Amino acid sequence: MTDNNPNFLRRIRSFVKREGRLTPGQETAIKTAWPTFGLDAGTPINPTELFANDNPITLEIGFGNGESLVDMATNNPDRNYIGIEVHRPGVGHLLRRVLEKELRNVRVFDTDAIDVLQLAIPDHSLDCVQLFFPDPWHKKRHHKRRIVQTTFLDLIHAKLKTGGSFHAATDWENYAEHMMDRLNAHSGFANSIKTGYAERPNYRPLTKFENRGLRLGHGVWDLIFIAN
Repeated sequence: MTDNNPNFLRRIRSFVKREGRLTPGQETAIKTAWPTFGLDAGTPINPTELFANDNPITLEIGFGNGESLVDMATNNPDRNYIGIEVHRPGVGHLLRRVLEKELRNVRVFDTDAIDVLQLAIPDHSLDCVQLFFPDPWHKKRHHKRRIVQTTFLDLIHAKLKTGGSFHAATDWENYAEHMMDRLNAHSGFANSIKTGYAERPNYRPLTKFENRGLRLGHGVWDLIFIAN
């Protein structure tokens, strides 16, 4: 099987679902906030109706506990954010923070990003897609499970507006090289800085995990490519 196979994304699972236990606060937040902020992957969205405005839309795949997504939404009220995360405690934490901060520019999916992209997101509707610290599948025999493959980039490209950006970040150098190779080979994307890796932009918050890694001397690689 190659990453050009149209069924590749359906057959290869690019993440491991670690369910964990919901705290009472997370469970309450999901029950309270989901009717307003939760989305169904099987229902196509209308972005203008969803947010009641025409502001730019950023979609983040795998937002973890949601802290960085909440920071971005708080600091950029003139931009809309759609987050995808399969880990329910992370969804609960994000929604609790959304309620606390009274945010209105965030919506959430709690299922596989591929299903969301294929079924719910209209073509050419996104201004930015973010993929921060995805599972690196560091063993060579597992590299086929890495989400950044040609077919995935085809799908991302279809959802981005012309001039929209795909921003990925990883702390695994081998995965950074893998993503760079795939993106450089894709005719629909151009490196925003012509060649090489980008500096972390101010809009991407540093996570606690990333700060700890930096203190230990670990590298972080950002890739920002523009859809043409």
